[in-house]
Amino acid sequence: MPRILQLSDPHLSPRSPLFRENVAIIRRLAEADPPDLVIATGDLSLDGADREEDLAFAAELIAAFPAPVLSLPGNHDTGTDRRLSKRQPVDDARLDRWRRHCGPGYGVVDLPGWRVVGLNSEVMGTGHAAEAAQAAVIAEAAAGAGARRIALFLHRPPFLADPTEAGFDPWCIAPEGRAALAPVLDHPGLRLVASGHIHLHHRFARGAVRHVWAPALSFTVAPAEQPGLPGERRCGALLHRLGADDVETEFLTHDEIVTLPLDDIREDTYPR
Repeated sequence: MPRILQLSDPHLSPRSPLFRENVAIIRRLAEADPPDLVIATGDLSLDGADREEDLAFAAELIAAFPAPVLSLPGNHDTGTDRRLSKRQPVDDARLDRWRRHCGPGYGVVDLPGWRVVGLNSEVMGTGHAAEAAQAAVIAEAAAGAGARRIALFLHRPPFLADPTEAGFDPWCIAPEGRAALAPVLDHPGLRLVASGHIHLHHRFARGAVRHVWAPALSFTVAPAEQPGLPGERRCGALLHRLGADDVETEFLTHDEIVTLPLDDIREDTYPR
């Protein structure tokens, strides 16, 4: 049974000791029982969108995990849709910085019985050239999956509860960005959609597909800033066990993992 360790939102920087120990604890758990693949679903860095040293530092710590690593960018890493961040829109310079340290930002990994598709959610709906290039990768990955089951990983979830949701919401991909995902989201072999970004752990099912929001390895957000969003506010990681036709997901945590509310560390965390 293939196993994937999902890490999300560690927000690492050489300028701050915050959150490093949480990452180290999960790494030690992985070293004791290595997974087949590690996927980091975005916001590896505190401010990699503007600081190369943050991306380099985060990439080095994630690369120390005892398995092949697929790193996917978040808004703190490459910038994002201008509606989410006018100050840090995704652009060529930010994407090139990510590629230098973390790889292409998307990828397809085949494990026994499964096709794992990792994508860059931060270009979706932006009109950047990378969005069209990735759309071709998505279509090819779905067309070539054969009888394999599919697990999809990305930073922001495609939607919060229903794929027909309209309007821009900062916690998920914009509706106009979802069209490129259709070959995977509509694929009969899709069984898992795993994302980060929301700093909540939540699971729900739509038919045979499990949708999972990963907990952050850094901090939680106050309920008042996430009205109506369900989930558990506790830091940790996820271990996905890929079965013949379904997925079992385990919340990985430890007594020594610290869960910090963003309100307590906002001045040390969000770039200005």
